[in-house]
Amino acid sequence: MIENIRKDMSFHIMLFPAVIVLFIYNYVPMTGAVIAFLEYKPIFGFFDSEFVGLDNFKFLFATSGFMRAFTNTVSIALMKIITGMIVPLTFSLLLNEVGNYTYKRVVQTVIYLPHFVSWVLMAGIIIEIFSPSGGLINNILVWAFKIKPIFFLGSNTLFQPVLVVTNIWKEFGWSTIIYLAALAGVNPTVYEAAIVDGAGRWKQTVHVTLPGIMPTVVLLTTLNLGKILNAGFDQVYNLMSPITMESGDIIDTFVFRMGLKNGQYSIATAAGLFKSIISSILIISSYKLAYRFSGYRLF
Repeated sequence: MIENIRKDMSFHIMLFPAVIVLFIYNYVPMTGAVIAFLEYKPIFGFFDSEFVGLDNFKFLFATSGFMRAFTNTVSIALMKIITGMIVPLTFSLLLNEVGNYTYKRVVQTVIYLPHFVSWVLMAGIIIEIFSPSGGLINNILVWAFKIKPIFFLGSNTLFQPVLVVTNIWKEFGWSTIIYLAALAGVNPTVYEAAIVDGAGRWKQTVHVTLPGIMPTVVLLTTLNLGKILNAGFDQVYNLMSPITMESGDIIDTFVFRMGLKNGQYSIATAAGLFKSIISSILIISSYKLAYRFSGYRLF
């Protein structure tokens, strides 16, 4: 143990300033989690507010709004994790087959640019695209299929799929870069051996390419398990309306609404603390799985 610490001492020293900043801005504020166990009133503060134990959590779990938000969070996050793995992987495999280097670089640049655009701006673009009155998508549907315009962002049935599709549009380019980097690391001599054995492009992909990048796929998938309770506050908050509250409300928007809008600080803190505990367990588990299946470790 001591030998490992000495061996990695330079890494620990480089991390030390970041750890200090993390402690000040992420761990010190955690003292506010005590609000979840109080009937908190700002005028009284932490010490003079009544201690109520687990009553806030009991009230929270008995609230239909929270259970709806929890279900929506898991549902949206799972769809994002699955599509966030399949779409970039498929696209990177296809793009890897393109022989024109310049074209490939241009495509890479175009697809990952939305990653750097804020959800506030993206929401405005998405609302215009999916608008039932003159939106691009509805114009295509009316022109090509002769159907009436659809209010995508006002339908509880379609709202979650719209969230998933727009999230793919914004983020899949960034994930594609990671898979392309993994593809670049596959030993070219293995392809040469496969060609000598008579393997075509499809068999090379199945028997050489996919096994070569599988550790990266496993690593990214297991690490994403820790994000299963992060359905994307920025995206949901900017696209959701009272009409789609039933299918779009997630834990983060529930906490925002209860705490900052309704002033129910204790309930909001209890909900946030519940999410943090579950997320911590999932993150620790995901790192354990990542180490077991792909050998991933910090040092």
